[in-house]
Amino acid sequence: MIRLLATFLTVFLLCSSEFCLAQTQESSDSAENVSTQVRKKKKKKKKYRLPKVDLNHWKVTIPEGSGKGGAISVGPPGILDYANNETLRPYIYNDSSAGALVFYAFPSKATTANTKYSRSELREQMEPGNDNVNWTFADGGYLKAKMSVPQITKDSDGKPHRTIVVQIHGRLTNEQRDLIGQKDNNAPPILKVYWKEGKIRVKTKVLKEKGISAEGILHEDAWGDDEGRTFKEEVGTGKFLIEVKVSKGKMVVSLNKNEFFVYDDVSMKRWGVFENYFKVGNYFQTRDKGASAKVNLYELEVSH
Repeated sequence: MIRLLATFLTVFLLCSSEFCLAQTQESSDSAENVSTQVRKKKKKKKKYRLPKVDLNHWKVTIPEGSGKGGAISVGPPGILDYANNETLRPYIYNDSSAGALVFYAFPSKATTANTKYSRSELREQMEPGNDNVNWTFADGGYLKAKMSVPQITKDSDGKPHRTIVVQIHGRLTNEQRDLIGQKDNNAPPILKVYWKEGKIRVKTKVLKEKGISAEGILHEDAWGDDEGRTFKEEVGTGKFLIEVKVSKGKMVVSLNKNEFFVYDDVSMKRWGVFENYFKVGNYFQTRDKGASAKVNLYELEVSH
């Protein structure tokens, strides 16, 4: 009887031990499966995104070149290969984790002819490679740009520097240029959209004399700056959506489809004499040593 009981206990203990080992192995396998699934999920979460920006109708100017008036500009088809262009790469590149096209600028010696500031900025070309084909307010224009200013330095007073992220720039036709004896086709910008201290500020041009002649209106000094308007919403370093819609005698600028500024005064109506083009990017508004800024462009849409 004792031997039978001993045998039974031995078999029971062996079975229990095997069961425990099996359970332990099963738990280990289960834990390993969970760990593998977690790793797979982490891998899946690591996505690479590209900006929704078509550069076929844009050229870019960067803070690189031969000094004042000598900033380098690259249009299509060269701009389309910006990721492999050693000259462009420091100033326009993809942030695939953010899904953005990044524009980096700092105060360099290389500027365009009519400014002291440097830029990494796109210039619209309705006909790729040709600056001479532009549009009027009568033609109409629409721009939608989703952007952010994730990095920007501060001045000596601790205030963030500012940058222009969107523009509508005026342009003289060759005939207008020759009529007033100007050496180039430059005309004032009718629209400047600033990122300033975490808010979006809009500036336009106004006529100094409302009754100025048709020829006089072509001169840059016929136009002054308005007082400017600042949207109430604070965007900080986060994303924001700028939309600009122009038609004959009228311009509407909106932020995040929530706030709207409407311009339809006599200055806007008489602006119809000029040709125009959109600009988007990072037109950095300081010469402070060591200053820099990055502007992210996530989406860009333009139509006429």
